[in-house]
Amino acid sequence: MAERVREGFTRLYGTAPEGVWAAPGRVNLIGEYTDFNEGFVMPLALPHTAVAAVSRRGDGVLRLHSADIEGPVVELRVDELSPLTDTSWAAYPAGVVWALCQAGHAITGADLHLSSTVPTGAGLSSSAALEVVTALALNDLYDLGLTRPELARLAQRAENDFVGVPCGVMDQTASACCVDGHALHLDCRDLSIRQVPFDLAARGLALLVVDTRVKHALGDGAYAERRAGCEEGARQLGVSHLRDVPYEDLDAALARLSDERVRRYVRHVVRDDHRVRRVIELLDAGEVRAIGPVLTEGHASLRDDLRISCPELDLVVDTANASGALGARMTGGGFGGSAVVLAEASATDTITKAIEEAFTTAGFTTPRVFPAIPSAGARRLS
Repeated sequence: MAERVREGFTRLYGTAPEGVWAAPGRVNLIGEYTDFNEGFVMPLALPHTAVAAVSRRGDGVLRLHSADIEGPVVELRVDELSPLTDTSWAAYPAGVVWALCQAGHAITGADLHLSSTVPTGAGLSSSAALEVVTALALNDLYDLGLTRPELARLAQRAENDFVGVPCGVMDQTASACCVDGHALHLDCRDLSIRQVPFDLAARGLALLVVDTRVKHALGDGAYAERRAGCEEGARQLGVSHLRDVPYEDLDAALARLSDERVRRYVRHVVRDDHRVRRVIELLDAGEVRAIGPVLTEGHASLRDDLRISCPELDLVVDTANASGALGARMTGGGFGGSAVVLAEASATDTITKAIEEAFTTAGFTTPRVFPAIPSAGARRLS
């Protein structure tokens, strides 16, 4: 793929790129809607990546092209980039250039040619992969000296302030910082990270991703509404973020909230932070199979308290568990997208077949099922 993108750049712009970079999508094992509450998450990088061939320019022009989307080169001026003016795919890399300039870095232009294998609309952070691969390439080419967490923050700012999606920092950090064979335990307050060994194959296990093919869009207002509800809950409880509500005091905190909707959101976030801690403890103890029920419990919370599931996601979880899975839950922003299923490796074919048959019976589009192999974060390929 790297060679194809390199050759595509050369055909497009008439000269070879200065380099080729890749950044992965991610799937989140546990900890949903906790990142913007300064809580805890545990994503892992996927083998699926956004790949970018990039060269610098010195004339203030930014040229962007995607091999995956029909259309001409998008040509912009760096000094004219303006937030919330573009809703196309180009807003993500353009937003990174804008964020770098806003942070005081002198970006004098660039040519980019991109292609991605990260499924779009599947809750697997295809947008973060585009942002991070752009940020890493420009960091290297312009010798900015930014750390991976700093690049993740800048990529998040691009999505928050330039694109207009109020996401947390998990997706960008996972894409920038994950390590092959590990899940990433991220504290979203101080951005401290711990790489947690997650070699399922060695234990005879597998983690499946089930893409329901129901497209989700975080910019449609539902995500922002839940974020605002969480912020209102924190305000009413007198804390800066819901991460500061102790799990042991949750019942007392909920009793202080009069709005049923806000109460549900608070209950989910505090409990999901606790679920991340439980998963870490189980993995540290070598009890990998025991995390399955925690995943299923998390799905029930996302479905009933946060109310971001959909019939297709619920069907995946129910069918997988009825077919012998150790646990399952929806992952990502919800309202479509994907679920994860933890299972014995020997049972994956049976579970996959059962899910596909259940979707056919329900009249749903056949889902895409593939293994989630913990993979490397963003890197230079050539």
